[in-house]
Amino acid sequence: MPIRTARFHIGQIVRHRVYEFRGVVYDVDPTFSNSEEWWQSIPEDMRPSKDQPFYHLLAENENGPYMAYVSEQNLQEDESGDPVDHPDVEVYFATLEDDYYVPLPRVLN
Repeated sequence: MPIRTARFHIGQIVRHRVYEFRGVVYDVDPTFSNSEEWWQSIPEDMRPSKDQPFYHLLAENENGPYMAYVSEQNLQEDESGDPVDHPDVEVYFATLEDDYYVPLPRVLN
C-alpha cells in the first residue's frame, strides 16, 4: 500500500470539516494506527479509509480541551489566527509564530 505525504504538519492549527472543533497537530501517523474497536465505533457511513494520514491533535471545542485522532480527509487548515487553548500545548511547543506552533527540541536516546 503506498503511503501518501501528510498534508498537515506538526505545529499546524487545523479544524474538523464536519464537527465544531479545532486543534494543533502534535503527531502524525502515515496510515491508521489506532484500535480496530475505535475505528468500528465510527458510524459506517462516516468511517474514513485507513490508508491515509491520521493526526493526533491537542483539540478544543465549546466543552473544553481534549485529545483527538482525525483522518486527513476530515481536516482543513484553520485560518482564524487564534491560538489553541489546550493545557498541553506547552508540553509539545515552545511558542506560536506566524500561525504555527514551534515544537520544543527533544532529546533522543
